Amino acid sequence: MTVSHATGGGVPLLRTENLAREYALAGAPVRAVRGVSLTIEQGEYAAIVGPSGCGKSSLLNLLGAIDRPTSGTVLLRGRDVSHMRDREATEFRLRHIGFVFQRFYLMPMLTALENVELPMAEAGAAKRARRARARELLSYVGLEARGGHRPAQLSGGEQQRVAIARALANEPALLLADEPTGELDARTGRDVIALFDQLNRDGVTIVVVTHDEVLARAARRVVHMVDGVIVSDERNGPGDVGGPPRTTISPALVDAASPFRRTPG
Repeated sequence: MTVSHATGGGVPLLRTENLAREYALAGAPVRAVRGVSLTIEQGEYAAIVGPSGCGKSSLLNLLGAIDRPTSGTVLLRGRDVSHMRDREATEFRLRHIGFVFQRFYLMPMLTALENVELPMAEAGAAKRARRARARELLSYVGLEARGGHRPAQLSGGEQQRVAIARALANEPALLLADEPTGELDARTGRDVIALFDQLNRDGVTIVVVTHDEVLARAARRVVHMVDGVIVSDERNGPGDVGGPPRTTISPALVDAASPFRRTPG
């Protein structure tokens, strides 16, 4: 089962050029992002860290085409996503970018399986195909037995794993996560951190904003922001950057993913 699409060779998966975002607050401009140039290659796993108010979540929203920059550009797979019209940006996000948030934003009236199906339904996938993929994704995150449960019947950790499965539904080129462990206890957060690590090993390109030091250490690259600018960009380890993405999840791997085979948490 594929979890993400490959990107063409020679072009960085994601690149920003002199990116800036200003907001008007009480009549005065607030420069949340100031001249950020950043490149993310296929297969990278980067954490963006920094103090509250440093602009990291604003940057993530720009990377995901949720927000538009005041100036500068965001290129995803060589396409300028920063100046798309609303409808075009919505369609592009649906097909190319997966989002995971601190709050899970699951539809309360839908089951876990139906929540994972939802992006595929919006993209026009046939019911049988989207149901089969949703089941595979729930199995991958260790929740195959919980597909019929609604969010209120799931723990916080289970809800976040459903949200991660939903983010992967349309095989996105890029997974963006904003404080994905922020609502979880330490033990459950570690399970989610392990899941992100496994996803990256299986070829998913990840950019995560976090205050969680454990999650930041798990990333292959750590980008530090202060006052809207990048002040350092460090490698945690060799990672798996620039080579062919590994995008296939075998049944044996699913069975071996022990942190996610538990239904509690």
